[in-house]
Amino acid sequence: MQAAATVTERTPILPRHAGEQPSHAAPTLASSVRATVRMSKLNALLVFVPIGAAAGLLQWDAVPTFWLNFLAIIPLAKLLGFATEELALYTNQTVGGLLNATFGNLVEVLVSVIALQNGLVHVVQSSLLGSILSNLLLVLGFCFLCGGVKYSQQTFNATAANTSASLLSISVMSLLVPAAFVGSASKDEAPAEVAQRVLSLSHFTAVILLVIYGLYLYFQLSSHAYLYDGSSAEGASNGGGDETEDEEEEVPVLTLWFAVALLTASTLCVALNSEYLVGSIEGLSTQWGLSETFVGLVLLPIVGNAAEHVSAVTFAMKNKMDLALGIAVGSSMQIALLVTPLMVVVGWIISQPMTLFFETFGTAMLFISVLVVNYIIQDGASNWLEGAMLLGAYAIIAVAYYMTP
Repeated sequence: MQAAATVTERTPILPRHAGEQPSHAAPTLASSVRATVRMSKLNALLVFVPIGAAAGLLQWDAVPTFWLNFLAIIPLAKLLGFATEELALYTNQTVGGLLNATFGNLVEVLVSVIALQNGLVHVVQSSLLGSILSNLLLVLGFCFLCGGVKYSQQTFNATAANTSASLLSISVMSLLVPAAFVGSASKDEAPAEVAQRVLSLSHFTAVILLVIYGLYLYFQLSSHAYLYDGSSAEGASNGGGDETEDEEEEVPVLTLWFAVALLTASTLCVALNSEYLVGSIEGLSTQWGLSETFVGLVLLPIVGNAAEHVSAVTFAMKNKMDLALGIAVGSSMQIALLVTPLMVVVGWIISQPMTLFFETFGTAMLFISVLVVNYIIQDGASNWLEGAMLLGAYAIIAVAYYMTP
């Protein structure tokens, strides 16, 4: 989901309504409820939360259980992000950034932890890889395409975008090393011994990645915060008529305790629906003839990222490309440097063989994708053709995984 200190999601997609604190008056319980209800049109999908839970509890067929819980988690992810942003507004920039870092990818974390507990290591790896690829290629591609249709050329802060892309390159290296390690292993060495060495290497690498992510937080929130503070302003200046929108002071529309309650309730519902979603994957794969890898790579990432996908494209169509890139590239970077190594550590704790060896094919796809994105964003400008190229690349990868047995 969203990057640690990305301020994108703090800017509402829908305009403030008359009952949602048009002034700086303190929010009330009634205004908090109105703001939550009007927050997003995705709230209409909340009806699937109890239906999906009932499907899992009553042990319905795997296919309807999967899709009902799939639809249920999409609005819950949006509510999680909304509550997190509101809590962040009651804190300073550093604490707010840490809140976004902690809860920004909570859906992916919960789904992955539940899948790990069920021994679905390949599903977890595919889901994490799919989240990175969908943000880098699918979301960024739609941002460039939709924004490029409306504007001939759009510009963004290349420094901030390239920093995230560089960190993504480090994460790609962390996957290339285990793949090379396995490829260079002696044929006389027992597979079990090689697997154990890869697991130990992954544990060490995961700790290093988490340290790098911590340093990135310090870089973004403290030592070089001006790079990211300036990006929003620059994005707004390119917006043609929206110059003051991002400059306005953000004020909370929820009371503190309502935001805490909303975050808690959303988290509990996500955990429940995720449990039934993951439990139905094997049945769905069998009945529809889909590989678990394809389900994890293409379908599951949509669950946790749908709300922010809409946000990114909306910002791109408003010519706020710094905000759009903060979601697309920033979220990919956070999943690669935070969620992925965190899942390795969780697997280490619960004795599941979660490694950074994502198979040679998956690692190659990620390497090529990061390389393409680096080339495209290095000039600090985008157009619709570049968006079409990214979407084409994602389609090729998705079809390749669909045909994978």
